[in-house]
Amino acid sequence: MKQLMNSVKNSPGEKERTAVLRLEMDYELATLFEAMNTENEEMKTKSKQRLERIRQELLRLKAL
Repeated sequence: MKQLMNSVKNSPGEKERTAVLRLEMDYELATLFEAMNTENEEMKTKSKQRLERIRQELLRLKAL
C-alpha cells in the first residue's frame, strides 16, 4: 500500500502541476509587491487571496 501511495504521489502530472503553481506563486508575489508599492488595498487583498489558494493546493500536493 505504501508503494502505491508513493507512486501516485510522484506522478508526472503532479510534478507538472507543482511547477505551474510555483510560477503562479511567483507572479502573485510580484503583483502583491506592486500593490504594496502603489498602496492599492484592493489589489493587495486579491493577491493575498490568490496566494492563499495556491498555498493550500501546494500543501495538498505536499510540495511546499
